[in-house]
Amino acid sequence: MEKSKDYGEILKNKKMRNTKHRKSVIEIIELNGQPITAEEIFLKLKGHNVTISLSTVYRVLEALTSNGLISKSSVTDDNKNLFEINSLEHKHHLFCVKCRKLFSVNGCPLEDYEKDLENKFGFEIEGHKLEMYGRCECCKRNDKNI
Repeated sequence: MEKSKDYGEILKNKKMRNTKHRKSVIEIIELNGQPITAEEIFLKLKGHNVTISLSTVYRVLEALTSNGLISKSSVTDDNKNLFEINSLEHKHHLFCVKCRKLFSVNGCPLEDYEKDLENKFGFEIEGHKLEMYGRCECCKRNDKNI
């Protein structure tokens, strides 16, 4: 399994223990290139001959999420969370309910609305998520051909 960053050092900087499982989970998420479920992480780790249980994957994901190294989205309709490297970029997601692909959307259409809400309610907004569900272009085209 290749790694492009020194996640051991990143874990140490976050005052987290530098364990094989934590590094392996982060590396799988990064190599995947798009958000991935805990079960998919588990299967990919097994495919790379990493000895780990599914419950350990969940514990590692919780620790990495709570320390801001990865982010979690709840966009699937089967109550499974998706995990991705927290690149600190502000983005939103489109989720295809048919093929289950997740598309990242850069830019934010909510910035002005956020400012309006802050002014109206005196509320300091620290962040938000926007997740939309529907059918991707490929699935729409396939539906029309049926």
